[in-house]
Amino acid sequence: MPKQFDSPDQFQELRDNENQNLVISSLMAEDLELQNKDSNTALCLAAAAGTVKIAEILVENNPKLLTIRGKYEASPLLIAALFGRKDMVSYLYSKTDSMTGKDWSDEEKGTLLHACIRANQYDIALNLLQHHKEILALATDNNALHVLARKPSAFARTRQTVFWRLLNTILPGPRIGPADKKCEALEIVKIIWEQILELNDVEIGNIIRGPSDIVKVKVDGGRRARAKYEEKPIHRSRLLFVAAAFGNTKLITELIQSCPELIWKNDDNNQTLFHVAVLHRQESVYNLLYEIGAIKDVVTTFKDKNNNNILHLAAMLPEQTQLRIVSGVALQMQRELLWYKEVESMVQPSLREMKNEQGKTPPELFSEQHADLMNKGESWMKETASQCMVVAALITTIMFAAAFTLPGGNNSDNGHPMFKNQSAFMVFVITDAISLFSSSASILMFLAILTARYTEQDFLASLPIKLMVGLLALFISIATMMIAFSASFFLVYTKGMKWLPYLITGLAASPVVLFVGLQFGLFYDVVRTTFSSRFLFKPKKHMLY
Repeated sequence: MPKQFDSPDQFQELRDNENQNLVISSLMAEDLELQNKDSNTALCLAAAAGTVKIAEILVENNPKLLTIRGKYEASPLLIAALFGRKDMVSYLYSKTDSMTGKDWSDEEKGTLLHACIRANQYDIALNLLQHHKEILALATDNNALHVLARKPSAFARTRQTVFWRLLNTILPGPRIGPADKKCEALEIVKIIWEQILELNDVEIGNIIRGPSDIVKVKVDGGRRARAKYEEKPIHRSRLLFVAAAFGNTKLITELIQSCPELIWKNDDNNQTLFHVAVLHRQESVYNLLYEIGAIKDVVTTFKDKNNNNILHLAAMLPEQTQLRIVSGVALQMQRELLWYKEVESMVQPSLREMKNEQGKTPPELFSEQHADLMNKGESWMKETASQCMVVAALITTIMFAAAFTLPGGNNSDNGHPMFKNQSAFMVFVITDAISLFSSSASILMFLAILTARYTEQDFLASLPIKLMVGLLALFISIATMMIAFSASFFLVYTKGMKWLPYLITGLAASPVVLFVGLQFGLFYDVVRTTFSSRFLFKPKKHMLY
């Protein structure tokens, strides 16, 4: 093989070479078929490197390269898919013939299907399933659904932008703009699941359970007996429960709609999909409880192997990845309380005081596992309030002094302000008063946060609302202070340098914009978690039926 094509790194160098077409075209077609010590051709290396432009030139000069396999007998198309080169996969697939005959085995097609799913290239995977029915058996055996179960983002529907939707609402006639894109991942699930449903119950169960892992489990042999261990298979990758843990609601609803008895299935910990959803804080999956009628009253009574009911699981602290969905430790504590209160309202009263294997009730377990989070939330709240109160106190001092030191001073004869008849003076007085009052209100809110009792219930509504009002009042005080400052320049510089007040007004807007940019994220999170939490559960739109 020519040394220009000996490794993927050299392809990266060749890609930046302006004369790449001349370099490749100068070689004989037979030269391009040569393989390196790993049995890879130039096209195989280009596929691994993802250099589409070079691949186009190579295929144009020698189309046979598409069928010459590289290391481990992998085709260039499969190599590109395994390396996750999306653009290269799309190009090579478009150039590949019908993938029939001896050059393409069913096993390789199945491997390509899984590689495309793992690389989020669902259009190619769907095309493979639709045109090569022979790989459906491999798709079920290799559990492509288990890969999709971990990808809830794959099922997000691509809709028209707000602009096009608004335009279609206003204008009569046929819809205009790009159409809503069909969810290709969901179509893949439907095709594979239809094939699975044709199998017997045992085979379906094996596919849903997924491959087992052998672990050693301690066997209780009594106080005097030596500890014994026995090997036991567990199924960490159970399809339904992996989907529930990742919040893949679309996949779960597709499975349950065609096989309703899956609602009753338990995992290795004797937990239903709803128990798993609560444990991993997946509200979209949990909300399916509201669609199964009286069944929920039975499902919520199930206990796992540690005698934990569903309320115990709501009382447990979730993984950090789930907590970090909400910014701010205090708001994370609020979200945890919302979850606990929601599940508490769902279960029977007897479950609220039921003890688990460790002898703890759900309230006791919640307090124990959330003690550190609550302490951190208290520190975060007090630190935030202290910093904001310093700014609010400074604004109050400035605006109070400005109320008695008016621009232009007072008339020595009657003591009236010199500019009292000008509109800019009224703007100054009003905004000064608003800034003073709002900064004072902000101080009171932040003071209330600093002196709060910091019980668990305070994090649910009291503290977030106080923080929200304090931040809003502080923003109003800063904005009105800048307006008052700008109005004073319009009063003083009425003659000569008339451009100066406009310049100052523009510059005065920068602190307001800066404050919004720095604190809007926090303010938005407080508002969202406090007021939109009522829509977190019990959604209006049904998913199952």
